[in-house]
Amino acid sequence: MALMWLLVKAVGLGALFIISQYVLAYLQSPLKKIPGPFLAKFSDIWRFLNHYGRTHIETQRKLHEQHGDIVRLGPNTVSVADESLIKTIYNTRGTFLKSDYYDGHIIQNIFSTRSNEFHSKSVRPVQKLYSLQNALQIESIMNDNLCTLCTQLETRFVEGANKGKTCDIADWISFFAYDFLGDMTWSKRIGFMEKGEDIGDMFVHPKSERVMRYFSVVGQIPRLDKWLGKNPKWPRSLYKFDDFAVAAGFSVERFMERMQNPELGNGKKDFLNGFLEAKKKFPELVTDNEVIGYMIINVLGGADTLAIVIKAIFYHILKSPAAKARLVQELFAARLSYPAPYKAIEQLPYLDACIKEGLRMHPVVGHILERVVPTTGLTLSNGTTLPPGTIVGVNPWVIHYKESIFGAQPHMFRPERWMRDEKEEQAVYDARIKNMKEADMVFGGGNRICIGKPLALVEVYKVVATLFAKYEIELEDPNKEWDLHKQWFVWPHDIKVKLSPLESAV
Repeated sequence: MALMWLLVKAVGLGALFIISQYVLAYLQSPLKKIPGPFLAKFSDIWRFLNHYGRTHIETQRKLHEQHGDIVRLGPNTVSVADESLIKTIYNTRGTFLKSDYYDGHIIQNIFSTRSNEFHSKSVRPVQKLYSLQNALQIESIMNDNLCTLCTQLETRFVEGANKGKTCDIADWISFFAYDFLGDMTWSKRIGFMEKGEDIGDMFVHPKSERVMRYFSVVGQIPRLDKWLGKNPKWPRSLYKFDDFAVAAGFSVERFMERMQNPELGNGKKDFLNGFLEAKKKFPELVTDNEVIGYMIINVLGGADTLAIVIKAIFYHILKSPAAKARLVQELFAARLSYPAPYKAIEQLPYLDACIKEGLRMHPVVGHILERVVPTTGLTLSNGTTLPPGTIVGVNPWVIHYKESIFGAQPHMFRPERWMRDEKEEQAVYDARIKNMKEADMVFGGGNRICIGKPLALVEVYKVVATLFAKYEIELEDPNKEWDLHKQWFVWPHDIKVKLSPLESAV
């Protein structure tokens, strides 16, 4: 009995010591006056559970509605919804480094690295490939893939015995995105559109999103991530990242094929040729591994991002009959050739407004984009100063729905908010648009803004314009809501439509 009593006493004292440490840390924290969930003030477990339940977007919105622009999400984590701080936190100098959440301890790349120096050195040799100028030079590749998409859609859902068959446009946008990125990267489609199905469970099946689910949940406690997923003492992590294997396999295969048969690259405008040229020009920066890494990031990061934004824009247009009718009318009046040329559509005002509004309503990332406060500290609008080392960030799904920035009814798809009202003075309109653009976090911000933004936008404009100019697209059930998988990325699924030729089609 005496031994049992000593054991109970030891456990009790140990628990009391741990609790006292949490309480002491809370009392001494310079963040203690920042409002937020009670548990979040003591432990990151609150964030872990919130993301595990996939309620983080709604929860963070409600917290900001309740407490204002500054909310504490963890013992050392602060969410900011103050647009005046965006340029400070995500500045072009990169003084606010990425947090441990992004730490690519096992495989460091241009996205995961926390080092500005590594990022700059990795991006510099290939940056011109992602420019608007280069995007226009490879527009023929975009056109070829758009034509293939339309051919497959017509064969499977519009013509003959398949006329009127239901099409899950969300799947087909993903098929297109992966095939286009493969063709753009190494001049060969992966084959999704021709097969009309997923290959290697890359994106359609739920298990293909498990890696992002892991990042979304376990990433809230980086120390746990380093033990589970990035433990160098184990030959394989407890969590298997097999979903990257398919894209990596394609990339390595295409790279080896090009190395063994260099003539395959003759006359090609693909990115692999560009990466190999960068390797020759910057041999100290670009190795074979770097080239393969660029290819993997192109296909995995690029295809998912492209697909998500196109799906979201389609869905919101289809759920808004008036907006759809006005868009189709504008496209018809433009007398576009097929596929729609970017130069002919970039200045179409309502198309531009629809795309901007779709991007506002559905940013790709559903988390705060974490940064670490530098040695100078960060003074917030309420006068509180965050000390060096504090994790701070803006959640696009919070800032994009702020009425003081984006106007009335921010939860409604209203492309007109991006256009000048007849009674609105030009100076007022210019100031309003400037404020909205400065709060735009779709592609991140500062020195770590998405390198592929110009390329992605060209393709988004072309896909939306081409399909809505060519087909009558209607939701199978206008009352049905889509299925959103809220993780690091916010994936749309299940957008079932009916397709038919548009009488005024190009």
